[in-house]
Formats: sequence, C-alpha cells, structure tokens
Amino acid sequence: MSFRRGVVRQSKFRHVFAQAWKAEHCLDDVRVTRVTWEGPLCAANPKFIAVIVEAGGGGAFLVLPLTKSGRVDQSTPTVCGHAAPVLDIQWCPHDDNVIASASEDCTVKIWQIPDGGLTAPMTEAAVNLEGHSKRVGIVAWHPTALNILLTAGCDNLLCVWDVGTGELVYQLSDAHPDLIYSVSWNREGSVICTTCKDKALRVIDPRRGTVLKVREKAHEGTRPMRAVFLADGKILTTGFSRMSERQLALWDTKDLSEPMAVQEMDTSNGVLLPFYDPDTNMVYLCGKGDCTIRYFEVTDESPYVHFLSLYSSKEPQRGAGFLSKRGVDVNKCEIARFYKLHERKVEPISMTVPRKSDLFQGDLYPDTAGLEPSLLAEDWIAGQDAPPLLVSLSGGYTAPPSKSNTLRGRPKLLPQTNSSTASTASSAAASREMESEAMEQVQVGRETEGGVERVRKEDDQLSDILTEIRALRALVLAQGHRIDVLERQVARIEDGDV
Repeated sequence: MSFRRGVVRQSKFRHVFAQAWKAEHCLDDVRVTRVTWEGPLCAANPKFIAVIVEAGGGGAFLVLPLTKSGRVDQSTPTVCGHAAPVLDIQWCPHDDNVIASASEDCTVKIWQIPDGGLTAPMTEAAVNLEGHSKRVGIVAWHPTALNILLTAGCDNLLCVWDVGTGELVYQLSDAHPDLIYSVSWNREGSVICTTCKDKALRVIDPRRGTVLKVREKAHEGTRPMRAVFLADGKILTTGFSRMSERQLALWDTKDLSEPMAVQEMDTSNGVLLPFYDPDTNMVYLCGKGDCTIRYFEVTDESPYVHFLSLYSSKEPQRGAGFLSKRGVDVNKCEIARFYKLHERKVEPISMTVPRKSDLFQGDLYPDTAGLEPSLLAEDWIAGQDAPPLLVSLSGGYTAPPSKSNTLRGRPKLLPQTNSSTASTASSAAASREMESEAMEQVQVGRETEGGVERVRKEDDQLSDILTEIRALRALVLAQGHRIDVLERQVARIEDGDV
C-alpha cells in the first residue's frame, strides 16, 4: 500500500501546512558553498543562522542574527579560520553563541560568536581540535552533557572530545571499515547510531568503544544512507533500494533483523536528510536537489510511520537548516521552521498547525529541551547518563545573553604517572607550592620596590597566576578521576565481568 493512501487517522498534526516567507524576509545574495558533501550546509538556533559559503583560499561560513533579512552585503564578515572548505557546522545545544565547524583541513574548530553577530572577520577559534588524518565531515554535540562533541572523518575514525579542555577522551578506530555517512546520539546521549559506506547500520557505545548492534545492508542501494535516533529509542533511516528507489525505514534497536516499517517514495538521486522533532515525534525529509519537503508522524500504531503532507516549490534546495524548537513562534502555532538554501538565497519555511484560538496551545508545545545541561563532561565520562532538562514554551522563549564561561581555554596538560592517585596528590601539592611561592614573590616585590603602580601590576600578575593554577588543579583532579574509572573498567575486563 502506498504511504499516500490509507484510513483517515486522528492526529493534531494531520493538517500541518508549510508556507514560505515573503521575499522581503529572505536572505538574498548569499553565496552558498558548492562543496560536494552530503550535509545540510546550514544550522540555526534562536539567536543566529549559519550558512557555509564560498570562500577563496580556505573555508568560511556566514553567521547572521536570526532577525536579519534582505540583501547580505559581500563585505559582511564571516568565520574564516579554516584552511580548506568547511563541510559541516552545528550549534552547541547548551550555548547559543557557540558553534562547531568541521573542514577538509582535517581540523574541527569551536567558535564563540558575540551577541549581535560578527563585526569583523573571525579567524581565531576558541578551541582547535586536531586528531583526524583526513577531512572531517561530521560534528555532533552531546544532547545532555556540557562540552562533549563527537566528530567523524574520512579516516573512518570516531572521536569524542571534551571541548572545555580540548582533550580527546575517546577514539574508535575499528568500528567502521569505510566512510561514515551519518552519526546520531540517542536522547540521553548514552549510545550513538551510525551509517557507513558498507551499507551497515550500527549502534555503538562510544565510552566502551564497542559495537552493540549491527544491521548489514539496512538499505540495498549504493547511495549514502542517513540515520537518526528517535525519542523512544527507535532508529529511522533513509537510503536507497537496489533499484535506486528512495526509502524510509523504522528500526527497533532490540531487534534489527527486520525493519518495523519500510516506505518507498521515488527514484530521485538526491540523498534524503532526516530532521527529527522529538517533541511532536515528526520527521521531515529534505532531499538535496529536490523541490519538496516531506513530513511524517511516527506513532506506536501500525504502520508506525504516517505520511502527513509535502511542501513543494519550483526551485531545488542545496541544503536546509532546521531551527530548534526554542526559536519557533508559538503565537502563530509554528511547530517547525526550515531555512532552505538556494544558489544565492536563504528562504525560511514555516510549518504551522491551523488553530482559531490566539491562546497558547499546550498540546502542540510540550516542554522541550532547554539550554541547561543535565551533566558536566566529567560526569558523562565517568559513566553517568541523564535525560535533557526541559523548559516550557508558554509565553514564548527569550534567548539569554552569551555565557562567557562555557568554553574554557585549553590548558597545557600535565604529565601523568602510572598511579592516578599519586599524580593527583603530587600535582595538587605542586600547585599549592606554586601558589605559595607566587604569594611570597609578590610580597618581596612590594617590600623592596614599593610604589602603588608596581603593586597594582603585581596584583594583576598574582590574579592571573592563581587563576591558571586553579584551572590546572581542576584539570588534574578530573584526569585522576577518569584514570580511576578506566582502571576499574580494565580490571573488570581482565576478571571476565564484561
């Protein structure tokens, strides 16, 4: 049975309709990148929209306030610190001013965007992550833990970083034999699902470095696949059949032997990019090169994936950005918003549920994930998991100002000994000794030199030294805790408990 036919089903999202914004509210003269990479090329949050653009002699992306409209001048400053084209960008879910970018120059960079947008070209990143040997095409922030970022490159490596320290905490080198197409965290951030050029769908525990589930040939076709975790733990994939028909499939992670549902759509060559809304349980499919956006609702009732409608236009899309739920207009019953990339234009498209009442529609807007993280990076590394902390959208959402302390500078890592306890204790003692020496030096300087100006300079120097010592002490304690956890895991493996 075609997904267009069937019994009329009761759903509050059955009449969702899509509407493109008027021309004066679009972004014009945006030179969208021509890079041949199957990614969305755009990211949006309640403050900013970021678009990967053409750049001579390197890679760049444009960051504009979400309220910006009209023509974008060619002199508009960009984020241009990469030495090769940018392939993927993603905003941090816990700070609307922090964005990660991956590039063909084999690096991942973290940028702190000032409130109001850029006033000059940004070339210096807040954090540089270097661990891949080939171009990096995927970045994925952890949904609930602060400063945890996953990256995937064409070297078939999965890397998990603590962005706050710039440290590579986990690296999976044996999980994939070929190019990784997509990566998605589950809602709690305990496992990930990936798709690969070998046509396999994998469920992986990144902390243990183990592949928990594998489904060979999830889709028979040779074109790229995509996968996304749903809120209830199921996985939705898009791919191609052996006859090059585009497919949508739903999988139960408890048993990947057969899909719960498979729907075939058309024979276009464009890769279907799935965008999932966990609050409404709706999935939007945007095909690169398509002129349409299809949207579905996933339920517990057979056939599980229900086609709702599609938005069609005359011009094909080169990519699309999906606005987080905190940025939609609840007063207009807008449940989702896309930013469709044309060749030289960015066009907003609103998904709206028609309602007559002007009151807040609580059934359309359940509590959604907020900015506050559920865990710190060291908590997640130690093995903890937690669902996202939710906020209400009643009355609309107001984006808070930038958090200047979300990203800490990358300190120099201290040498580690075999014993984590000894290294922690000795390093803490050394830091206390350094602190006391700094105090003594400043006191001597005050007694011998004198002068108000010198005392002020020495106070500033002392403050800087103490701040650095405290940062080093916190880092050493976190490293000691992590080493303890790893030693316990190794002991369990040696004892045969794992």
